[in-house]
Amino acid sequence: MLCAVGDLIEDLVVQLHDDVRRDADTAASITRRRGGSAANVAYFAAKLTGRSRFVGNVGADALGDSLVARLQRDGVQVCGERSGRTGSIVVMTGRDGERTMLTDRGDALALSAFNDEWLNEVSVLHVPLYSFAGEPIATASRAAMRAATARGVHTSIDLSSVTVLAQLGSRAVHELLESLRPTLVFCTAAEATAIKLSPSETHGTGVVVVKDGARPVTTFGPQHHSATHDVVAAQRVVDGTGAGDAFAAGMLTELSTTSHFSQADLARGVAAGNRLAREVVGRAGATLEDQ
Repeated sequence: MLCAVGDLIEDLVVQLHDDVRRDADTAASITRRRGGSAANVAYFAAKLTGRSRFVGNVGADALGDSLVARLQRDGVQVCGERSGRTGSIVVMTGRDGERTMLTDRGDALALSAFNDEWLNEVSVLHVPLYSFAGEPIATASRAAMRAATARGVHTSIDLSSVTVLAQLGSRAVHELLESLRPTLVFCTAAEATAIKLSPSETHGTGVVVVKDGARPVTTFGPQHHSATHDVVAAQRVVDGTGAGDAFAAGMLTELSTTSHFSQADLARGVAAGNRLAREVVGRAGATLEDQ
């Protein structure tokens, strides 16, 4: 079973029908979705395998109640804490599918501790870099990663965004990776460039997975030569929200029971991640449901 640590918040997906007009109306379609990178990964994993686990601090409010209920309905066990206010993200999507995000994480950073029992039955632990970008959740996330490694559980970190990398700084991210030594790191080509991840320098990561839109995915690591994996482009892109989370969930669930990855395993994992991501971009928000 996959476990993800991080945010559960609301996405307000705004699909623009025209260019934004200042001081005037702009036609748009607006959809409310469950969001938060970690919650998205847990949701997609549950859709693939029937169950998963999410750990985080969710606001003690009606919106938090609704988001928790939605996750549970989809097969996700929700653990952690309830306090403060549930956050929201406004995701504006242009006609080309490109996104602009306005982020208010509420009290998602307030997760104060990680209970090792939350790793029971877990085969892979996933933590977005967002969960290392503030306290106390960063300390709880480090504890989760170390406990998982001690149990022999695969661990993964998603580098999340160039903005978060700039906020933390390359040195701090390198030190984080070298300290926690995740099994896999997911990133975009821009994120890999931002902190100089390369086949000659993986900073303690077992396998780095570099996504680059519709272009091939590259994988490399100390025990794996650099390899490119062709991907199938989506025929229709409505919204890219959650595509990276879907890719991570698809690849992680495919590899969760494999102890040592071969190049064939990585190729199989990339194909599974790409397959799920293609489904997601055809809908508004990080979901596999049409409504």
